[in-house]
Amino acid sequence: MTVLVPMSQDEFLAFAREAVPTFAAEKVASGEWTSEESLERSRKSFEELLPRGRATPDNHFFTIRDPAGDVDVGMIWIAAQQRAGKRIAYVYEISVKPDHQRRGHATRAFLALEELVRTLGLSGIALHVFGHNAAAHALYVRLGYQPTNISMFKSVEGRPDRPA
Repeated sequence: MTVLVPMSQDEFLAFAREAVPTFAAEKVASGEWTSEESLERSRKSFEELLPRGRATPDNHFFTIRDPAGDVDVGMIWIAAQQRAGKRIAYVYEISVKPDHQRRGHATRAFLALEELVRTLGLSGIALHVFGHNAAAHALYVRLGYQPTNISMFKSVEGRPDRPA
């Protein structure tokens, strides 16, 4: 059974070193940022969300652990937020290390997260998924998450004009 264990300061620092370039790459892959600006924008976003690092109020960081092998397989970051008059958990980041993917750890982490969110007195869980991440989208649908907004884009660069 996968469990969520509060992150140590060292684990948080390792997460922070990886999170900035990973988020930057996702924003580039989604077409929202250029590669030239991505690292700086990602760093700024991270600093704005976590001005006090791991000690930023209402933010919770967990290591995803597989107790069967006593091994850390990933991490999850949530923040308590106000949405539509209710306090909810917003998942800012979840990741499973590549050599532990496709083994059910993310599914079990989300199920454990549901219990944790209830103990925190929060009423639901919200998250964002990049459109190009079909595997994550499929996971969230299987877990019962429903779309709340859908942003779409179509590139027309380099395409000849079409007759009306």
